[in-house]
Amino acid sequence: MEKIFQIGLTHYLVVAAILFAAGMFVVATRRNAVAILMGVELILNAASLNFAAFSHFVHGHITGQIVSIFIIVLAAAEAAIALAIVLAIFRHYRTIDAEETSLLKD
Repeated sequence: MEKIFQIGLTHYLVVAAILFAAGMFVVATRRNAVAILMGVELILNAASLNFAAFSHFVHGHITGQIVSIFIIVLAAAEAAIALAIVLAIFRHYRTIDAEETSLLKD
C-alpha cells in the first residue's frame, strides 16, 4: 500500500514560523542596515506565506490571486521605503552601519 502524503496548513505555518524566526534573528544580530532590511524582508515573506496558505485552505471571499497581488504590492512598497531610508542615512552619516547612527536616538 502506498501512503499519500498531503501538505496541510500546519506545514505552511511551520515554514512561515521558521522564516519569521530567521528574520528576527537577522534583525536582532546584524549591524549593517542592508542586512537588517534583508531580515525584515524575511519577516514579510513569512507573512506573505501565511496569506497565501490561508487563502488556499480557508475558503472565503478572497481568492488567491487577490492575495498574491496584495503581497506583491506590499513587497514593492517595503523595498521602496527601505531603500529611501538607507539612502537618507547614508547621505547624512556616510555609512550604513546601524551602530554609527545612534545619534538618531537622541
